[in-house]
Amino acid sequence: MSSSYYDDSEWHQNETVDEAYWRSILAEDQTSAPKADTEARSRALDDHEAVHHHQAYNDWQEANRIMAEDGVLTLEVTGFNRGGLLVNWHSLRGFVPASQLVNYVPQSSHQTSRGMLEACVGKHLNLRIIEIDPHKNRLILSERAAQVERGARHRLLNAIRPGDIVQGRITNLVEFGAFADLGGVEGLIHISELSWGRVTHPADILKRGQTVQLYVMDVDPAATRIALSLKRLRPDPWATVEQRYTVGEIIEAIITNVVDFGAFACVEDGLEGLIHFSELAEGHFLHPRNVVTEGQRIRARILNIDGSARRLGLTLRIS
Repeated sequence: MSSSYYDDSEWHQNETVDEAYWRSILAEDQTSAPKADTEARSRALDDHEAVHHHQAYNDWQEANRIMAEDGVLTLEVTGFNRGGLLVNWHSLRGFVPASQLVNYVPQSSHQTSRGMLEACVGKHLNLRIIEIDPHKNRLILSERAAQVERGARHRLLNAIRPGDIVQGRITNLVEFGAFADLGGVEGLIHISELSWGRVTHPADILKRGQTVQLYVMDVDPAATRIALSLKRLRPDPWATVEQRYTVGEIIEAIITNVVDFGAFACVEDGLEGLIHFSELAEGHFLHPRNVVTEGQRIRARILNIDGSARRLGLTLRIS
């Protein structure tokens, strides 16, 4: 599974190579006919395109067969971009996302990352095909997937079931979530499945290389995709909030976010309450930030509790 190719309509997206970029890459394969008369040149181009189309069709069929058989290809790196490496296989241009390289470590410096990828040009890598889409001329390969024994990925995909608890190693952290290697196949932990509480970035919860226990939410063997959850291994604090807290109770909390209409305060991990603008202080003030700041510890009184709606109303006016 590629950690770079999730559509918004499915689980998500990240280092997806821009479609315009792929079109430009594929356009490089087009050869120009010698300058002759227009008709002859047109016939030559038509003939070349027909041959190229036939060859490409056969190559896509062969690529599908190799992917189905979990075969490994040894290919030379012919180029790179900021997202990964380029390889050629027969008439097809393939892409190896940086996150799928064994020894690649993302760098804060763009220049350093570029240098690491550029150093791979000319080298031969053992790769497995992890995604094919002939309609988009997309052939995605992985060096990490090629590290496991043949058939291991297929066995894992067919054995794992929703509700299972599995062990995974965090391989990539991106804005929308984290990817975990389950043994040659990657699963996605969407940012909403990392914690019952607010998560600004997955790096706040996980670290690259960390081994964690994960709950399997969904499995799609055909698409080689697994949806995972970290938070579902812990009780949902909202499920029992009405049994553990009462209206009128004075509690301690930490301000986590200040907005125009009030402030949010963390009562416990995964449980946030809202202090409405009108409940922050007596009198007039310009903005909630004039009253509270993020990270501030406060004492508040519970105004209302609605576990099913996941809402907890608080007030700082406790006297």
